[in-house]
Amino acid sequence: MNDNAETGGQAGSPAPPDRHDQRWQALHDKELGDLRDVIAQLLIQLDHLQRQQEVAQARESNVIQLREANEHLMLATFSAQDKQADAEASMQRQTNFLSMLAHELRNPLQPIAYANTLLSKLAGNNPELPRLLAIIERQMNHMTRLIDDLLDASRISSGKIRLDKSILSLSDIVGLAAEASQPGIDKRQQQLQIVLPPSPVYIDGDRIRLVQALSNLLNNASKFSPENETILLSAELVGKSVQIKVCDNGMGIANELQPFIFDLFTQGLQSLDRAQGGLGIGLTLVRSLVEMHGGTVRVLSSGIGLGSTFTVLLPLIAPDEQTELATLSLPPLSTERPLNILLVEDNLDAAETLSMLLKLAGHAVRQCHDGVTAVELALKHPYDLIICDIGLPGLDGFTVVERIRATLPGKQPFFVAASGYNQEQDRARAVRSGFDHYLVKPVAIDVLLALIELHVR
Repeated sequence: MNDNAETGGQAGSPAPPDRHDQRWQALHDKELGDLRDVIAQLLIQLDHLQRQQEVAQARESNVIQLREANEHLMLATFSAQDKQADAEASMQRQTNFLSMLAHELRNPLQPIAYANTLLSKLAGNNPELPRLLAIIERQMNHMTRLIDDLLDASRISSGKIRLDKSILSLSDIVGLAAEASQPGIDKRQQQLQIVLPPSPVYIDGDRIRLVQALSNLLNNASKFSPENETILLSAELVGKSVQIKVCDNGMGIANELQPFIFDLFTQGLQSLDRAQGGLGIGLTLVRSLVEMHGGTVRVLSSGIGLGSTFTVLLPLIAPDEQTELATLSLPPLSTERPLNILLVEDNLDAAETLSMLLKLAGHAVRQCHDGVTAVELALKHPYDLIICDIGLPGLDGFTVVERIRATLPGKQPFFVAASGYNQEQDRARAVRSGFDHYLVKPVAIDVLLALIELHVR
């Protein structure tokens, strides 16, 4: 009974905890906590490493982008430099082309000019000769104007137009411009009306360039006006300037074209100008020349078919500030002292015609057609004057003169360059080489003879 009671009592009460289990549980809890802490630290370190990796990746991406940007910048810089170099080379090629084209076109003008002069002296009684002479002269003048325009376009591109200024009378400038434009005006049966101030007006300027500017405006007015129209050139004083207007009732200019009408190679009026037989650069020359004189030029037109007015404003010279105008007059030609002349020219026709003209003036002329022969002749025979082309076979004209001056003892001949090249560097080199004077083809025979009278006799 006691055993059963004792057994029943054990089954109905909890067993006491085992000390080993308690220690294991405590250890388990501690290790679990430590594990949690380690995992938390690892997570923190992992997050930190991830952030560092993202920063590194971002930095590397920035470096890559910066490197790519630098490469693009370098490529863009090289491209810009290449484009600038190409543009400069293109401009230089254009300038060189225009200069060379003008030179090549000038060569045939020389024999034409001299042949024309010879024909006028030897015309005889043939009734057809005057008409043929007029045709030759007309075509020669037209070619000369085209070539001058080409050269001026080249000078504008390179900024090498020079002015030879003096005190000028406005009436003289206007008169010369009208005279230059009159053949075209007469051809179209037009009338030119000129209205100038009653008192003398004076300008400080280049006679040739101002005449060129005004005649270009008159030529444009004539070319783009119908037959039997009147063209008006008027001038009035405006403060310390003179205002010159060229008005016509011709085809006019579209409003959208007017701001660009003076730009080189602008389409519009220039393309029409070329269709009329020009190069389309006349108005560009006008603006350039007027601005070089300290003036301005503008255009006003109400539109197509409503005519145009070009207004030029130039600074004045007061009458009390004027100096005596130097007038150029050619001295009378004489043959009292015939000269021994060596003519060096590789264009046989030009050499022959110029030689004949010089002989008609009473001079003794020897021809040669290359640089080496020119040096040999100059060292063997005494010459008063040597007229020498620049572009020669064998030796160019610069070298010819340098060798003659360096070798020839005693009195030197007078050296005149006659060349189709008209760039500033050509003139400068001619002076350095020893030329005394530089003439551009076609050389007018009266200018050459006057030069002989002034400097050689």
